[in-house]
Amino acid sequence: MRIFLYSVETSLKSLWREKWINLLTVLSISIGLLIISAFATITHNLDSVLKRWSRDFGLVVYLNDGLSKEAEDTLTAFFRHDADISGIKYISKEQALEELRLTLGEQSPVLEGFEDNPLPSSFELTLKQERLDPVFVQRKASEIKRLNGVEEVQYGEKWLSSLNALANIMKVSVVFLGGAVFIAIAFITYSTIKIFFYRRKDEIETLKLLGATRSFIRLPFLLEGLFIGIMAGAVSALGLFGVYSLVMSKVAGFLPSINIVMVPLPLKAYMPAPLAGALMSFLGSFVAVGTIKY
Repeated sequence: MRIFLYSVETSLKSLWREKWINLLTVLSISIGLLIISAFATITHNLDSVLKRWSRDFGLVVYLNDGLSKEAEDTLTAFFRHDADISGIKYISKEQALEELRLTLGEQSPVLEGFEDNPLPSSFELTLKQERLDPVFVQRKASEIKRLNGVEEVQYGEKWLSSLNALANIMKVSVVFLGGAVFIAIAFITYSTIKIFFYRRKDEIETLKLLGATRSFIRLPFLLEGLFIGIMAGAVSALGLFGVYSLVMSKVAGFLPSINIVMVPLPLKAYMPAPLAGALMSFLGSFVAVGTIKY
């Protein structure tokens, strides 16, 4: 325990003694963490928007003209027992015509030229959110189209494929960007710890003459890297909180539509930055002390 306390005290003194180098290191690491945090936040917001939009996504099943009531009831029962469907809405020919009248508004008199109602009855089917995969939706639409009494099945194929592709691209980008930032932060810490080590070379030689072990000599440097990462992560989290709060409060004032895209972040969303900074910097310092010959 005394060795650990000594190492903590030594590392804190070193951090203060080399405060300008440490300040530059902390700022460099915090910028990298802020970039990946901002990108992850954008991805989180986009994913939330996609989930909200996809909640109402479904299939529109148009029925054959003149289909009997018994056949429609059979289809209703079939859809209700389908485990992939979360919502069913039946729209009769009359309801469809009335909705079209409301949509046309002042131009609705054009419908008076039709002797009979040209619109078919239909079902609006809402699929479960976990089933909103383009391949599955396409297969589901094909299955329903083969049912007796079904004339056509429509859904936003291109819309769904585009949203799904965009979400996947963002997630993959976060992974690659996170890997790049991880390597950069580890390298920054690696370089900083090596500088500290060589600046304290005489002190280390004295400790070796007094019988200090390699672990005793290495521990303060490892703790320095850990503290640098924690401080950089805290600065990054505060920066993200400030920028996000500013956008939510100020930008939304003259651009209300921003609230559709951005969602409030819980406090726990800011915690990964200090933890990630600590982990990345600790690994960088671990590699640094492991490669130094003394």
